[in-house]
Amino acid sequence: MAAIVIDQIHLDNNKSLRAVYGDITERDVDVIVNAANSYLKHGGGVAAAIVRKGGKIIQEESDKIGFVPVGSSVITAAGRLSCKAVIHTVGPRMGEGNEVTKLRAAIRNSLQLASDRKFKSISLPAISSGIFGFPKDKCVKILVKEAKNFLVNDNNTTSLELVEFCSIDDETVDCLKKEFANSKGLLNCL
Repeated sequence: MAAIVIDQIHLDNNKSLRAVYGDITERDVDVIVNAANSYLKHGGGVAAAIVRKGGKIIQEESDKIGFVPVGSSVITAAGRLSCKAVIHTVGPRMGEGNEVTKLRAAIRNSLQLASDRKFKSISLPAISSGIFGFPKDKCVKILVKEAKNFLVNDNNTTSLELVEFCSIDDETVDCLKKEFANSKGLLNCL
């Protein structure tokens, strides 16, 4: 599947946000993010696709890591994937309480881990919006806001130059289109 860039926002500090319709396992970035469960058992969804395409080394390294609390992120090798590494972040399940704060933490911890490793580009899925049930529109708003804040307000020294949001889900892609249009409008007002 050939990826399609839906939209891109260029920030004043030579950093960018990008929305992509495509397969995250095929993205040409330094690191991709896996929306993982706390036990790092990659049996379904994006996680299963990442292991299937990247190889069993991803699951083997995840097994060595063990339990990861909600909101936290860890990193493994990428195996046969074209990226350099895979960040596994654990987002909240709807109904567990304090979901927005936990999702923000999962996003920020993924971005910080990528920055700590000196990566320049990262691709994230819509964390928690699949089987974990987080509303896709709210998820996308939080993803874009947290990434923009990380790149502009909080961390002008980050190595990250590109934060990308990648999905093959039509509803999520529509949410990304709307949020990017809204974000561009807000940036023009500043």
